[in-house]
Amino acid sequence: MEAIIGTAPRVLALSAKDNVAVALDEVPAGAPVAGVRALARIPRGHKFALEAISEGAPVLKFGQVIGFAAAPIAPGAHIHTHNVVLHDFARDYAFAADAKEDVLVPEAERATFQGYLRSNGRTGTRNYLGILTSVNCSASVARFAAQAAERAGLLADFPGIDGIVPIIHGTGCGMASKGEGYDVLSRTLWGYATHPNFAAVVMVGLGCEMFQIARFKSEYGVQEAEGFRTLTIQDEGGTRRTVEHILGMLREMAPKAAAARRQTRPASEIVLALQCGGSDGYSALTANPALGVASDLLVANGGTSILSETPEIYGAEHLLTRRAASREVGEKLVARIRWWEDYTARNAGEMNNNPSPGNKAGGLTTILEKSLGAAAKGGSATLRAVYEYAEPVTAHGFVFMDTPGYDPVAATGQVAGGANVICFTTGRGSAFGCKPAPSIKLATNSDIYRRMEEDMDINCGDVLDGVPLPAKGREIFDAVLAVASGARTKSEALGYGDAEFVPWQIGAVM
Repeated sequence: MEAIIGTAPRVLALSAKDNVAVALDEVPAGAPVAGVRALARIPRGHKFALEAISEGAPVLKFGQVIGFAAAPIAPGAHIHTHNVVLHDFARDYAFAADAKEDVLVPEAERATFQGYLRSNGRTGTRNYLGILTSVNCSASVARFAAQAAERAGLLADFPGIDGIVPIIHGTGCGMASKGEGYDVLSRTLWGYATHPNFAAVVMVGLGCEMFQIARFKSEYGVQEAEGFRTLTIQDEGGTRRTVEHILGMLREMAPKAAAARRQTRPASEIVLALQCGGSDGYSALTANPALGVASDLLVANGGTSILSETPEIYGAEHLLTRRAASREVGEKLVARIRWWEDYTARNAGEMNNNPSPGNKAGGLTTILEKSLGAAAKGGSATLRAVYEYAEPVTAHGFVFMDTPGYDPVAATGQVAGGANVICFTTGRGSAFGCKPAPSIKLATNSDIYRRMEEDMDINCGDVLDGVPLPAKGREIFDAVLAVASGARTKSEALGYGDAEFVPWQIGAVM
């Protein structure tokens, strides 16, 4: 990051190569800034030209291409969607050119947290009971059962349980019985059924749906056990009997779940989902790179961080392929990019459809610009692996998971893959939680932090007031350890997380 130029209104040049700068404060029309005069009002978080940019020439931010001038752009002009276009351009993937061995903290000196060690060797950060649904048709019954357990005082009787979570969704039928869509849902449900933040899970279906519980159990070699029980509404004889049976199962599961105790575990057992939503022009300057520092700290302590949202690294993927541990890892990432190009094309879309109206209002002009900021969440560690959606994450270190950019869908895939904590950066003010994994909300600017302080855990806007990125990254890392040890996040205190399970639905709805 280059130095902030001048006093108020402050502007920031991010690289000596850039031909644009970012207005940290609103710049009035006619104001002299960074050696030019603003030709129009520049909203805060938006960009302006530092020099003349000819039609068709690249617009550079972070020293990288974020688009191309749609017409000649004069020095001091506001740079945004009205004068910048996007088209494909060659990128040098330089597979594994910058790969290096991550420097790890000596094992005896690594950070620890207080977590729940499960019998399969994985560690949870929460201790929930789950009611998992195979199909939307059993969603209401799952909710009814959770409400019945609450009315029956189950949690009051067993205070060691953090809650009873109905995991409901909108699919499970009206889909092909094989192929990408089925495989994705199967992986996602398996990831939640076995997630270490659940002490035990009941899975409930209707009975006639395309996604059959019996087939699911057979394909994953699952038997009924004290920590995993299944049933269907049709076999039980209707709604009331199913709810009563689920309540009975929960009562049987509760004593052992409540007996679980937190114990000291190494930070290497933290799997951190890196998320962003409602991004703005500050995201790439404050919260995202600060989270990147925290990600690097976790990796150095032997842990795992998962970057995702493939459409939101489009145009920045060459920065990740350079960091890939091998050519194979880098090529797997590029293959997912190519899949997305085909996927959007066959659905009459394009990759640059991604920036939302809120993103654009916050100063983000193209998907290339958004991606360059989003990739900053991944820090500087070597990219160790690339996973498909909801695939179990087994590697330690920095990894990538292929997901959509839509936050609930992306986070669902990461949690299914094993993430037991989430860090979520936002500039516009996303309201989000993701049971069973606690979500730490990081505000990119001080204004949104002040306006939504009840929703935001950490203010990263003070980076622009002089707080060093390493210090802010350490603050985030310490918060991850505290939350993993049981400290409640703002979204947990508000009750978020029951409605944010959104599996990626691929393919025709039949």
